Amino acid sequence: MSRLALIDYGSGNLRSAEKALIRAAGGRTEICVTHAPEDVLAADRIVLPGVGAFAACMEALEARPGLRGALDEAVRLRGRPFLGICVGMQLMAARGLEFGVTPGLGWIPGEVRRLQPADPSAKVPHMGWNDLVNPHGPELIAGIGASPMYFTHSFAFWPDDPADVAAHADHGGRFPAAVVRGNLAGVQFHPEKSQAAGISLLSRFLEWRP
Repeated sequence: MSRLALIDYGSGNLRSAEKALIRAAGGRTEICVTHAPEDVLAADRIVLPGVGAFAACMEALEARPGLRGALDEAVRLRGRPFLGICVGMQLMAARGLEFGVTPGLGWIPGEVRRLQPADPSAKVPHMGWNDLVNPHGPELIAGIGASPMYFTHSFAFWPDDPADVAAHADHGGRFPAAVVRGNLAGVQFHPEKSQAAGISLLSRFLEWRP
């Protein structure tokens, strides 16, 4: 049986994410909630959730001894499939611009900055259901189609290379809703709160062979 490490660093919607992953796995994958470096290195794939401010989440991740190094080794050196959810996606960036400049993991060049809707009726934080716009790239993202997904956020990740963006959403202006680069994938929405479409995405991630 394959093994997935769901990273617990005190900044994620762990219970909902774990339940959704267990449902998506259907008994085919062991879901291990952990921050232990040895568990991360032993995992076949990794999910990093995240809720809250970029700087606080990055600080919490780095406060777990050995966790960042294990993530770098497993994901960057060993090529394990990785999925970042919400702030977990944003942490892949080179930097976040929330409450100053905070370095991220630096896995995908780009920055996380506040949503600035052109439509004054589009409120920030952005909370609610939005259709995905032009999901493309690997089946992991393209297979979602234009399904509505659940978002709750004030910031988004803009990669330097537009080719890294695999889907957009619109909230008074387009912003990246999903990114993919090699074995790295991230979604700004919450698949664990997005009903059948979110479970479908997680199921595809469990089978993804980048």
